[in-house]
Amino acid sequence: FALVAVYFVNIYIFQNYQIPSSSLEKSLLVGDFLYVSKMSYGPRVPNTPLSMPLAQHTLPVFNAKSYIEWPQWKYKRVPGFGKVKLNDIVVFNFPAGDTVAVKYQQTTDFYTLAYGEGQRIYPKQVEMDSLTRAQQRAIYDLYYAAGRKQIMNNPRTYGEVLWRPVDRRENYVKRCVGLPGDTLQIVEGQVMIDGKAIENPENLQFNYFVQTTGPYITDDMFRELGISKADQMLIEDSGWEMGLLEIGLDSRNAQGKLNPVYHLPLTKKMYKTLSGNKKLISKIVMEPEDYAGQMYPLNLYTKWDRNNYGPIWIPAKGATITLTEDNLPIYERCIVAYEGNKLEIKPDGIYINGEKTDRYTFKMDYYWMMGDNRHNSADSRYWGFVPEDHVVGKPIVVWLSLDKDRGWFDGKIRWNRLFKWVG
Repeated sequence: FALVAVYFVNIYIFQNYQIPSSSLEKSLLVGDFLYVSKMSYGPRVPNTPLSMPLAQHTLPVFNAKSYIEWPQWKYKRVPGFGKVKLNDIVVFNFPAGDTVAVKYQQTTDFYTLAYGEGQRIYPKQVEMDSLTRAQQRAIYDLYYAAGRKQIMNNPRTYGEVLWRPVDRRENYVKRCVGLPGDTLQIVEGQVMIDGKAIENPENLQFNYFVQTTGPYITDDMFRELGISKADQMLIEDSGWEMGLLEIGLDSRNAQGKLNPVYHLPLTKKMYKTLSGNKKLISKIVMEPEDYAGQMYPLNLYTKWDRNNYGPIWIPAKGATITLTEDNLPIYERCIVAYEGNKLEIKPDGIYINGEKTDRYTFKMDYYWMMGDNRHNSADSRYWGFVPEDHVVGKPIVVWLSLDKDRGWFDGKIRWNRLFKWVG
């Protein structure tokens, strides 16, 4: 009876969730335990009804699937208290988590991994600017096919490759910064919706390289700033020197050695505190885009980066678009993977479910999700839209918060965060 009760509460009312990464700091911290309301946006009828309660996709100890793939129920949502709104923090199933290489599932999604492996197989740099869209697509298809084959044929290196239904994909938590029908653009780190800047979270963070005048930053100062040990990176490897010099971090001590450089995520308040300490801090430089990686869509050549992205239109249920060579890679995954159509590109045009067409009407609403820790967040800029059938619920309250950098008698429990409402 208890298991049955937990099963229904977990599916239809609320779910416990622990923040595993720093992508939403400082709004939500690593070690926060949340109650996630399923009623806020309406609970979903499970895709995989036969599953073990409290296990997302894998049984601990046994390392086996926690669910039976048959039967598979279609997406249906019970009416809830409202819909996802702009700036809501939302828990959802990871859209690119439909296919996973088990040994990489905690670090890299399958598609990014496949493209990366393909580019290593064909390392010669191609000048994309000189190619047509069709030629660019052929090269991306070549990368993906080669990388996918490499992964599938090397289970010892990459692990078993698994497919997971929507409700058994990893749970992610991000902030909704774009709603269905919006046109989103990021300009110098500022998110714009339909040409207007949206309100930024109070503790928005970006990555910086921070060079001191010689001394090291103390643990007490890091604690005052609120930077966890996991987010503190002291660069002492001489192999970094050329790159640091290129971005202007050239302060040296009397012996000619570069003064200490840290790689840190900073809010505006942290930046102001550090830059104002002229006795300790020599220079602060934002992390260059060389560190960003490939933006979504992975098979479209753009010059978009984390801080300057788009414009991109977010699909809305019932809206119809005209498909072109420029936008097909953006919406192809929605059409095929999320809405279950067969799409083919032939010499004479685009075919959807066997019919030639250049138009498509979306069956679901989609959302654009991003972390507040903008340079430490794997979000929609990397893997695209979040379909409505992936939305799990809304975090309501932090019921417990544990600081992994501290001991039980040294402030491990963050008492000021207990029963804090999530905004």
